[in-house]
Amino acid sequence: MEKPSFNIDQNRLRERRAALELLRVRLKEDFVGIDEIIDNLLDYIQVWYLMPEILTRPIIVCLWGMTGVGKTDLVRKMVQYLDFQERFAEVELGNSDNTTYFSSVSAILKANSITDNSPSIVLFDEIQRFYTIDSDGSPVPSTKFNDFWELLSDGRLAKREKDDFDYYISDFMFNQRQRNRRPADAENEDPLSDSVGIWEARNLKKMLELEEDVVDIADMSKKQMLDMILEAKSRKRVFEPVDYSQTLILISGNLDEAFQMATHTSDSEVDADIYHAFTKKITAVDIKNALTRRFRPEQVARFGNIHLIYPSLRKTDFEALIRKEVARIVARAEHSFGVKIDISDKIFQIIYRNGVFPVQGVRPVFSSVTDILETNLSKFLFEALNDGSKTLSIDYDTELQKIIAKVGERMVVIPFVGRIDKIRQGNIADVVANVSVHEAGHAVAYVVLFGLAPLQLKSKVASSYASGFTFPHEIYETRENILKKINVFLAGGIAEELIFGENNATVGRLNDREQATMLAMDYLRRYGFDARYQANYSLEYGFAMDKFETDKDVEQMVANLVAETRALLSTHRNFLLALARHLNDKGSLEAKDVASVATDFGLVATIREEGYLHLPGYGGLMGE
Repeated sequence: MEKPSFNIDQNRLRERRAALELLRVRLKEDFVGIDEIIDNLLDYIQVWYLMPEILTRPIIVCLWGMTGVGKTDLVRKMVQYLDFQERFAEVELGNSDNTTYFSSVSAILKANSITDNSPSIVLFDEIQRFYTIDSDGSPVPSTKFNDFWELLSDGRLAKREKDDFDYYISDFMFNQRQRNRRPADAENEDPLSDSVGIWEARNLKKMLELEEDVVDIADMSKKQMLDMILEAKSRKRVFEPVDYSQTLILISGNLDEAFQMATHTSDSEVDADIYHAFTKKITAVDIKNALTRRFRPEQVARFGNIHLIYPSLRKTDFEALIRKEVARIVARAEHSFGVKIDISDKIFQIIYRNGVFPVQGVRPVFSSVTDILETNLSKFLFEALNDGSKTLSIDYDTELQKIIAKVGERMVVIPFVGRIDKIRQGNIADVVANVSVHEAGHAVAYVVLFGLAPLQLKSKVASSYASGFTFPHEIYETRENILKKINVFLAGGIAEELIFGENNATVGRLNDREQATMLAMDYLRRYGFDARYQANYSLEYGFAMDKFETDKDVEQMVANLVAETRALLSTHRNFLLALARHLNDKGSLEAKDVASVATDFGLVATIREEGYLHLPGYGGLMGE
């Protein structure tokens, strides 16, 4: 049997290669911080775009990331720039009955005129909503969109139109009999009553795979269409599966199981670079593990192995995004009103402080640009146009909390406090002092035990009731490191007791104690780090009594570590107080600030990057 040959049009290949490179440039201009994602995406789809005829199954590319990183928008822009709007379908599948009017993927594709073996793009967005395994691990009963898995398997969807053929045959034959019974000289008969009509023409074009335009089909008589249907039914090809092998299937979703920090939606204080470093470590294996908590194993396999993982945006990415959005607004205003506009760096800074929530992506940023700049810019433009001024400079006075515009030679002032800044300023001074000591306690223990400066300390946060944090590095969990981590968790509350007295210690230690206790239980019950307990007592099979028997040992272990931590902080009390005072004054300290204070007290606090993993030198310990 001869293999089919493809006639490769070299001119078309050159044109399409050039189009892909232009697409790469345009997407990188539009999107900030995802150059690697764009490069990988275009590398994967180039075969589909250059020579779709050689494909025997669709190309499946999965895009994963937290909300607001631009997954959906990237696909839409790509479709627009490739001029594929007519061959594109954007689909959201779900388990609820009101998700969509359709009950099958085949029907959705047909409704979007994607019915034949031609290059097309289909985006299945927010796929995490189409889970087939419930949160308790039980399967979800569902009869909708089962053909989604067929599509991912080999790109062929079975036609289920035999009933449709029978319906049209019966309808048209009945119509023909009715016409035959009418008098031949009926004068008032509507000539359009015998035509197919637009609505049925659309359905028949898809069902019969007709080349004629819908309008031409609508003009046909029902007798003509009946003959075409009968002829099509005699051809078995119309019942064969629809071949979607030339389709680019893009699957997009948010997986909180992989992006565990995605639930920290209120964190506007954590440095964006810290979250970026943690999300950069997420791998395709992590994604597959997360998918197994929502889909059955055979379904996870059908997602394929092309997983493009979006990291959260870095601080520089957010800054570039803000400048780009402001530049767009300024350019539009200058073009519309003929006024030259200059924006100071302090405007960009207040937008960042109030608009960046690292795990929420770009949407809060755009909202804050509108709130802080765009609404006030309209007022300043009105003043400029009223005065006939052709220049406008906008600045922000942080101390006076005012947006100040220089309109020509005149100053226009608008009192303004950022919405998040206002919450930070609402922190009660004594509460901030308490939080500063608590977080300094964590930091001192971290410096002394691990020799590292924590990534970030905060005591003034966007919360009506201040609650700070100390952000550590990733710590490799060894027997020794687990004990050190418990010390660090305990140090916050103990620092309050040492500085303010036991009666003034607060309940801010609650989460710390919970984390410390869980680590202690795992140390004894799961890992076998205590020689007395070598079975795994965290299992649910017959060990309930043993769990209670180990409670007294967990209690004794934590009590001993409390004493150790108290002694550590007492030894370094002066360092603790100095660091707490610095934190109280500034509200936020970076690693270099902690290291500087540590140096004053003869301690080394090594500064490591956000993605650093602290672990023993196992290679050296193996010896020669």
